[in-house]
Parts: sequence; C-alpha cells; structure tokens
Amino acid sequence: MRSGYYEKHDKANRGSEPFTTGVRGQVPPLVTTDFVVKDQGNASPRFVRCTAYNIPCTSDMAKQSQVPLTTIFKPLATLPVDETPPYVVDHGETGPVRCNRCKAYMCPFMQYIEGGRRFQCGFCSCVTEVPSHYFQHLDHTGKRVDYYDRPELSLGSYEFLATVDYCKNNKVPNPPAFIFMIDVSYNAMKSGLVHLLCEELKTLLDYLPREGNVEESAIRVGFVTYNKVLHFYNVKSSLAQPQMMVVSDVADMFVPLLDGFLVNLNESRTVINSLLEQIPEMFADTRETETVFGPVIQAGMEALKAAECAGKLFIFHSSLPLAEAPGKLKNRDDKKLISTDKEKILFQPQTNFYNNLAKECVTQGCCVDLFLFPNQYIDVATLGLVSYQTGGSVYKYTYFQAQTDGERFLNDLHRDVQKVIGFDSVMRVRTSTGIRATEFYGSFYMSNTTDVELAALDCDKTITVEFKHDDKLSEESGALLQCALLYTSCSGQRRLRIHNVTLNCCTQLADLYRNCETDTLINYFAKYAYRGVLNNSTKSVRDTLINQSAQILSCYRKNCASPSSAGQLILPECMKLLPVYLNCVLKSDVLQPGADVSTDDRAYIRQLVTSMDVAETNVFFYPRLLPVHKMDVESDDYPVAIRCSEERLSKGGIYLLENGLSLFLWVGMNTQHDLIHSIFNVQSFGQIDSGLNALPMLDNPYSKKLRSMVDMIRGQRPRFMKLLIVKQEDKMELLFKHFLMEDKNLNGGASYVDFLCHMHKEIRQLLS
Repeated sequence: MRSGYYEKHDKANRGSEPFTTGVRGQVPPLVTTDFVVKDQGNASPRFVRCTAYNIPCTSDMAKQSQVPLTTIFKPLATLPVDETPPYVVDHGETGPVRCNRCKAYMCPFMQYIEGGRRFQCGFCSCVTEVPSHYFQHLDHTGKRVDYYDRPELSLGSYEFLATVDYCKNNKVPNPPAFIFMIDVSYNAMKSGLVHLLCEELKTLLDYLPREGNVEESAIRVGFVTYNKVLHFYNVKSSLAQPQMMVVSDVADMFVPLLDGFLVNLNESRTVINSLLEQIPEMFADTRETETVFGPVIQAGMEALKAAECAGKLFIFHSSLPLAEAPGKLKNRDDKKLISTDKEKILFQPQTNFYNNLAKECVTQGCCVDLFLFPNQYIDVATLGLVSYQTGGSVYKYTYFQAQTDGERFLNDLHRDVQKVIGFDSVMRVRTSTGIRATEFYGSFYMSNTTDVELAALDCDKTITVEFKHDDKLSEESGALLQCALLYTSCSGQRRLRIHNVTLNCCTQLADLYRNCETDTLINYFAKYAYRGVLNNSTKSVRDTLINQSAQILSCYRKNCASPSSAGQLILPECMKLLPVYLNCVLKSDVLQPGADVSTDDRAYIRQLVTSMDVAETNVFFYPRLLPVHKMDVESDDYPVAIRCSEERLSKGGIYLLENGLSLFLWVGMNTQHDLIHSIFNVQSFGQIDSGLNALPMLDNPYSKKLRSMVDMIRGQRPRFMKLLIVKQEDKMELLFKHFLMEDKNLNGGASYVDFLCHMHKEIRQLLS
C-alpha cells in the first residue's frame, strides 16, 4: 500500500521543487517525500502538521464531518543541512513586540495601520501602538519597508531572545547540568552494563551540547551510583582522586556536598576519568540485588535545586525497586487482566508518589531520561511516569548483554546526550477568534488549561493540540495559530521560539475532505487511543476509533461523492489509505496484544507513541518492506517499498523490514547462492548464521549497498535499530510476520481486506 500510487505520485510531483510556505492552507508533501522547505510566512511542515488545512467555518459542520481538527507541533525539530534554522531576533531590553490584549507575538499576521504607527492583531483584532523604537514607514502596499529585514514580519518561524521578565524569579538562568546516575546492583554489573557505560562516558562527555562555534559546552556534569543506598562523588578539579560520600538514609534524601558535585568537564577531566575507571572495580564483587528508584530522582532534583539550574538526569536502572524506600514498588504484573475491564490498571502508575515527584521535577526544570535494562517485570507504567511528565525519554533493553546489545544502547545514549534540547520550557498556543485549543497530547505536565509545562523539550518530541470551535470562522480571514515556546538553551540563554500557521476555512464539506492529511490523522488517532486505555477497556477504545472513522467516511459519501451503488466503497482521494492505517493502529500491541507482548512492552510503546512525530507513527504502524534482491547496485536509488503482506514475499528474495524500533532482514530459502555469498560470505542458505548482530563487511557492490541502506534507514530514525536476521521457516519468522500488517494476525487482528469489508458495513449502516 505504501509503495503505491500516492507515494510515487507525491515524490514525482512535489519532491523536485522547493515547498514554499507562502500560500495559506496548502497541504504539505507527504512525510515519505524528500523535499526542501522555503519559509515564506508559514511554519515549515517539519515544525507543524495539521489533520486538515481547510477547516469548517462552523462547529455544526465540524461535528457533521467528525474530522478531528488537530495540529502536531514539533517546536525544536532538526532541519536538513540545506534549510536555514530559525533566525534569532534580539530586541534588547524591551523584548519582543506583542499584542496588548491577547499577548500574541509579532508575526506576519499583524496588519499595520495609520502609516505604521499602530498594528491590528490578526488573532484578536485589538489595535496596539507601535513602540517608537520599532516604528517603520509603510510602502504603497501597506507593508513596512523593513518587511524582508525582520524575520518576525516575513517568516513563519523565528526566535526572540527573551528578557529578564521571562526568567524564573527575574534572574538570568545558570547553564543547565547533566547528572549521570548509575545502578551498580548485581544485575547491572553482571550484564556488563556498568563497565561499558563508564568506558563510553570518558569520550562521550566531549559531545555535550553547545551553541554556535563555542569551543566547550557550558553544561556542568555530576555523577551518582546507587543500589540500596546512594553514592555521591566529589570530582572537584583540585582533588587528586574523586571522593565518595554515601547517603544511606534514603527516606529523607539530601545532597551531601555542593562544592565539587556539579563541575565543568574540562577543568575536572582527570578526576572524572579516574572516577569512571574506579566505578566498575569498586562494585565488581557486589552481591546487592535490591535497588531504590524514587530517592535517585529526588537526589538529582535536589542537586539541581541547590545549584539553581535546570538540567537532565540520565538514570541507568536494571530492576523493580523493591528496597525499603519512598517509591518502593511491588510486582503487580498480571496477564489475566488483559482484555478485561481491569486491563487499564496495567497502564496506570501503581502509586501516587511518582505523580507528585514529577510535578516537583517540572517546577525545578529537572528532566529525567531513563535507560532500563530489565531481566523481568520492572513496571514501566510507573517508573516511566516521571520521564513522561518531565518531557524526558525512556529507552528499554530487555535481557541486556553488553556484547549483543551494546551497540544499540551506546548509539541511543550518544544521540540522547547530544540532541538539541530546551530546558525549563513553557509552550502556549494562541488561535484567532472562533477556535481554541481544548486538548493536549504528549510528554509534559499541565497545571492549568493553557500552558504546556516541560522540564525539557528536545528536537524529537511533539505536542499534539486539538482545537474546537467557539464561534463562526470566515472564509475570508481563515484561521491563525501561533505556537510560542519559552525555553533555556544549553548555554543558559532564555529564548522564545515562535511558529505561525494560517489555515483556510470552508463552508463546503468537499473542501475539507480535499485538504486533509491521513498520516497526521492516524498520528492523532493513535495518541487519542493510547490515552484512552488509561481509563477504558481496549475494546471500547477500538470501537470508538472504528465508529469515528466510519462517520468521517460516511459523511463524505453522503455529502461529497457522486451517486453510486451502495455496494461500492467510496473514499475521499486523500483518505484512500485511512482504513489500512487505522487497522494497523487497532492491531498494535497496545490495543490488541499477542500472548508474547509483555505488560512492560505495552506501557513502553504507549509512552513512546504519545510524543512521536508524523513520520515516526507513519512507519511504526505500517512498516517499510524493501526487496533487497531488487537492488540496483549501479544506481544511487534504493528499492521501492512493497505492500506489507506475506503474499508479497518470494522464496527467492531477501527483504528488509523496519518500523523505527525494529529492523529485520528476511532471507527466502531459495535465494540465489551468489547473492547469499555476496551478503553473508557463506555458500548456502543453510550456512547463514541467524545469530549475527551485524552484516559482514565484504568488499563487493551488494554488501556495500545493503550496509549503506541499513545505515541510511538507521539515520532516519531517532532510535538505533538492532538488525535481526530471519531465515524463512526459522523460529524468528513468527516475530517477523507480526509486522506484516496487511495480514490477519494470531491475536485476532483482521487482515486489511477483512477490515475494509467491516468498515464498509459500518459506513452503510450509518447511511441507511
């Protein structure tokens, strides 16, 4: 399906010319198309994507269509090298110019009047005096003569340097800190994790984020190890050796040292290297199996509070925290609850302790990134909550062994440490009169109905916002959205990043259906459903999704399609793929788990998807299946994806399948021997070692091209995918087939054809 007409058509038509954002309400190219963006007044689709670019003028029309009016913001998205990052505008001590009434920031939607002395706000229509220092004359078209010189007048995305008024307690923030907190219990030592991590940190710390052409990062670092108790390390540059201080009273957490805990990396390099050498030796013979977890986060948060800075905790943790301490958990894993009304309990945290801790962390600007290495149930639903609410990330490596999983873990850690991140963030979305933001989805905390609060927001995270009508909209003026993100940069600079979007408004349903984007719709449906399972049974969540989709399609059929026989399924052009993708969401492990999907994996995926962008959900729910044997080694192109179904696999072929988290190479039993030899350096299918973690580095065109293809796919995704070799009719094939989304699956998930018939029946019922 993915390889079909739409993708090829979009690539051919929209991949060659730059996508200019000057036109109101134009639908961007698909996320699968390679395109270059030129900002001409609306934010790039890399920052903002909408489910509909032509929205109904009235709430009645919106209700009738049932199309959710949703926008997915990715405020700090990474741009390709050939696109200009948002310009930084410095208005000095006066700060950015804003509307007096609604406080919207200066943007291309402000109308200058009275010779440029005042401007009328595009959001609330209030007229505001232009400050004298900002005054400029207008040209014959009513535009300011400095229109093209000021990013905020002519571009969709830009940044303002924030003044002291935008800082906590009106104080310029200190640069942030990173604290590495390492579980040194028996499990973590035995798996090789601690040794691998300490070795890697010696060089990884050179890659801490920095701004511009600065030689060294302003971020300070600190180190803690823990099992049942916590060990803090003094790594002050004047010391000959690091000093350890133990806090065994974990019920009342405090930081035993201030001076020498958070340090400048370059100044304390020798002492830090010495510590990283010593940690694996110190705990090499440990027999301690119990760990704490809550006090670890408390300790990191207290350290940041004492240093008066925001920051991030990198916690490397291996087991359920059973030791007597705040936040102690019990094993509550119960597969009997799956598919019952009590199933929702498995997705909820088992104690309020972590909810309260998350709130404190957000207040302090303390973001938590969690690396989990469990050998059994670890309660991701509870442990991941603080990461989830502080804008952090969770990574999970089940049955971790340094030699087989080390590459994936180290790649993830490298990217996590280096990525662009804004600390102590608040995001607000303003809209023009007629619509308002009503629902928010993502990894954050909200203490009121308008401000999305994040201890940190990184370049991978999205925040999904749903809008509802509170008045009529006009076709003439359209609808305006402005996303303003206030954050502290990695050098301690307070900034505002602004993204602006204009949408068309329509009185005809046909215009709405012509300007929707299915990939964004599916991203929203998945997030809506994954939030729904916290309070409802998975069956009722699935039924709700099917019902809403059937209503969307039946409204189109009734009001927009030309008359045809009832037996024919009529879909809007831009929603032809809605049923196939919707079926993938319904069959996902969160909504319809197989017997082999653990409770922890379901909680992990649920949290992960909540802040994914459209490109990620696109491939996560409908994986890419690439026929490797059709590779043209002479050309730069890679093979085109085929439909995700077993009937598309040939016994004589080799296929690469990826979904952003997993990467499989499936080898058919009748594959030509010379192709097998070129890739695996063995003579026959039977000799292929399915336990390989990496493809052999062979000096032939096939081997080189396939390895470059694997590297390219990994480079497109935020997480490193471990490569698994699957031989036809091997025991691993069952896992591989789980990802062939158009087929019926073992846990009762419908095939695409069956689901299409089911949807058709639902639509006909609504129409009768």
